[in-house]
Amino acid sequence: MSKQSDDLVREIDEIRERLAGTVDELVDAVHPKNMLRRGLHSLRSKFVDENGAVKTGTVVPLVGGVVVVIVGAVVVRRIAR
Repeated sequence: MSKQSDDLVREIDEIRERLAGTVDELVDAVHPKNMLRRGLHSLRSKFVDENGAVKTGTVVPLVGGVVVVIVGAVVVRRIAR
């Protein structure tokens, strides 16, 4: 083989290896368990900081909103009786 064809074969092999790595990364990224883990981590990071402390700026309004909805449902139910 000539040097040019050897270079071409080497380049094709390198491209094939890069593509195989990319496909492996894509398969890993869309695996259901990995997607679930990333989603849970994202959700957890909204309520807990890096040190494990609760983010009161996020939790307090959420709890307040839940309480308001429950109280509202109870009031509406009692009025409807």
